[in-house]
Amino acid sequence: MRVLIVEDEPSVADLLARAIREAAWAADVESTGERALVALAVNPYDLVVLDLGLPDVGGFEVTRRYRKSGGTTPILILTARDALTDRVAGLDAGADDYLSKPFAVEELLARLRALARRPREALDVNLQFVDLELDAGARVARRAGVTLSLTAREYGLLEFLLRRPRRVVSRAQILEGVWDDNFDPIANVVEVLVARLRRKLEGPGLVPLIHTVRGMGYILSERAPGNGA
Repeated sequence: MRVLIVEDEPSVADLLARAIREAAWAADVESTGERALVALAVNPYDLVVLDLGLPDVGGFEVTRRYRKSGGTTPILILTARDALTDRVAGLDAGADDYLSKPFAVEELLARLRALARRPREALDVNLQFVDLELDAGARVARRAGVTLSLTAREYGLLEFLLRRPRRVVSRAQILEGVWDDNFDPIANVVEVLVARLRRKLEGPGLVPLIHTVRGMGYILSERAPGNGA
């Protein structure tokens, strides 16, 4: 899951980014409405957290312009304005939810999870592949009934693969879906993360599930691909 945070207060933006990354999602931050519209045009975001009081284009106008362009990513408006008229205006502009400042991080994450579950992409909460299970609501993963101890990034990669079983995903797709704009594209971060997750998924009597497809990427499958990887 990749989230765009549009917030011009550095302290709030940092709090939101840390909370979202700790929830095993990728988070990009923009501080102006114009930059947010550009980011939305070039990146496939799953969710948007949008402040209303931006220094250039306000949140209402960002929402209207994004929806007019055909954008469908769910938008959560986050603002200090809590008047009924502001809430109505935000929803009428095309936002999907509204949360007033100050807010509890737990409520923000719960609202984002709820938006992610909406039928736009029919995201399942409970994922299963062979003997591998993931409860996205509780953020728990199990292999053969044993709970896995995963870092936030390992969990994010596992969810990314479980939503694309038996499909080859490239290194670029993993970087786009699991990381945000802060990753180092030169370092072999994907290879290292895949290797760590593999070790945690494997064990005596367990079938390997993550395979390398040479020259293409990786695949979650109960059998190795035909290239001998």
